[in-house]
Amino acid sequence: MDELLKCAKKQRFQAFFDTFTSTGTFMRNFFRAVKIGLQYRLTCIGIVICSLLIAVFWSANIGTVYPLVEVVFQGKSVTQYLTDSIDELQIEIAEKQDLIKTTSANDNTSFLTTQLSSLEGELNFKQNLLPYARQYLPETAFQTLVLVVCLMIGATVFKDLILMSNIMLTQRFTQLSVFNLRKEFYRRTLKMSVSSFNADRSTELMSRFTNDTEVVTLGIFQLLGKAVREPLKMTSCLIAAAFISWRLLLLCMIVTPFAAILISYLSKALRRSNRKAMQEMASMYGLIGETFKGIVAVKAFNMESYERKRFHHSAKRYYLKAMNIAKYNSMTRPTTEIMGMTIVGLAILAGGYLVLNQETHLLGIQICVNPMSFGDMMTFFAFLIGASDPLRKIADVFNVVQRGAAAADRIYEMLDRQPDLPEVSNPSPLPKSIQTIEFANVDFGYAADCNVINNLSLTIAKGQTVALVGPNGCGKSTLARMIPRFFDPTSGSVSVNDTKITQVRKRDLRARIAMVTQNAIMFDDSILNNLRYGKRDATLAQIQDAARKAKAHQFIESKLEEGYDTIIGEGGSKLSGGQRQRLALARAILTDPEIIILDEVTSQIDLESEQIIHQVLAEFLADRTAIMITHRMASLQLADRIVVMDQGQIVDQGTHEELIQRNLIYQRMAATELKDIA
Repeated sequence: MDELLKCAKKQRFQAFFDTFTSTGTFMRNFFRAVKIGLQYRLTCIGIVICSLLIAVFWSANIGTVYPLVEVVFQGKSVTQYLTDSIDELQIEIAEKQDLIKTTSANDNTSFLTTQLSSLEGELNFKQNLLPYARQYLPETAFQTLVLVVCLMIGATVFKDLILMSNIMLTQRFTQLSVFNLRKEFYRRTLKMSVSSFNADRSTELMSRFTNDTEVVTLGIFQLLGKAVREPLKMTSCLIAAAFISWRLLLLCMIVTPFAAILISYLSKALRRSNRKAMQEMASMYGLIGETFKGIVAVKAFNMESYERKRFHHSAKRYYLKAMNIAKYNSMTRPTTEIMGMTIVGLAILAGGYLVLNQETHLLGIQICVNPMSFGDMMTFFAFLIGASDPLRKIADVFNVVQRGAAAADRIYEMLDRQPDLPEVSNPSPLPKSIQTIEFANVDFGYAADCNVINNLSLTIAKGQTVALVGPNGCGKSTLARMIPRFFDPTSGSVSVNDTKITQVRKRDLRARIAMVTQNAIMFDDSILNNLRYGKRDATLAQIQDAARKAKAHQFIESKLEEGYDTIIGEGGSKLSGGQRQRLALARAILTDPEIIILDEVTSQIDLESEQIIHQVLAEFLADRTAIMITHRMASLQLADRIVVMDQGQIVDQGTHEELIQRNLIYQRMAATELKDIA
């Protein structure tokens, strides 16, 4: 039963938060990021409790103005002050009672009765307090001053200890929220289709993953820190001021609606400006990454000056966006400060009039029941000034939170995208053995009005090695990448054993497939971990066996000092092209795939490495289904069937001997290679 009650409370709390964040679009995505941390409920409760205690001690310290002005600086102790005050109240009550008696029944005596009731309440309170003051409080004015100062210092120390706890709890909430947000972002990124990575440059994703999440981190920290703490401090001061005179407080707050309208406008403008600046920052990251990747070409063609100009223009655009943000930021604090000073100014004018003239009404409106004392007025001013400091800090928080909201919009813009290649709700089991791969009337285009593949049909039987050849851009790689569902046809279908691959889980399908590409994909890790990448549970013996089959074991042991533990650098930069390709083949061999896709695996390596790889493939491709994309005649000797493509269609297929006799495209391809060799 207790668990059910806890669950119900959690659901009610969550429903309240969902309602709050779903109304309109104002900071909706930012609150979605905050919502991630709500699972850490004790941390949330700790933040709120600490913020409340800080607010209480903040206003309590300010409240010491009253005993200083009314008691200590009048040369009295608290006991003397209470005794004198009781005597004065008794005299004033007697005068009010006489005045009520002498007032004609026709006159309105309700205000006098209210004043009398207020005085009697104050008298009763001070009479009850007097015995405790005599017993526990100092007897002289200086001792009272020492006590007040010690209480102020003690309260400040305690408040600051709570502040330390509040900051640590807020940081914990923030870091855990963003930790989970980053994990979700990374998880969703890995689920994106290959075409999505083509649409969004890696630098754009990196910008969102690093810069934008960091901005969200700062926003959440400020929201749960100052944005909770400072309003509570301000509220505690305003509540304390309201106890002195709530009518005077309302009069002073008359300017707040106008400031709220202006701040709302600044809020929208800041979010727009921050979003544009972040987009420009992502573009600048892209330019830097592009330049660094192509640094050889930059230096070879003496394009340093050109790249500097490109960077200058990109940085200048970001500068202009940043200055636009600064413009709106510069307006936020003056707005809050003007509002704060206007409130204090109104309080000084209205309060001064009431105290100096000992009035209870202002412009015919009752402000207080009894005339305010100088101590009341000074304490009221102190509370308003105490409320203005948090208001100033809120202005700074406001700017950071708006940046966080803009960053959260960019992050959730990607997280909310629907997957291009959705999984079927009830997947069919993948056949134990894939006997055929069939493309049936397949169309595909990266853009809606431009097909790369047109009405293509092809069947590949188990154990066949099929080579796809043709001019650049004819759709060879695209066709091959449809098999592991990197792309789905815009029309037509791809099937294995008469089961459409869209009806099976991508994970199950890809577990049967290995791929080796033109640029061997290596990670900045050890050779051991790179080879184990496709099969994490592989033993060292299995890895070494795969490396031997790929003709890689010898160079790993003889040419690399640390052998399989050698860190090979980013993209395998410490290895030659042929070595990288052999490692890529070893990784594929280790997974023991039913289907292997070879995309121009020998196009960028030397002749010796090519011959070694051909030996490896001749052994490895036996009894496996292989799709080979190549323009090298030596590689085509491994194929059982060669498919010639042009403009997204199959124009011919057969053996090398058949095609060299009858197909013009194939003849040109063979002639070109012979010229290159000559």
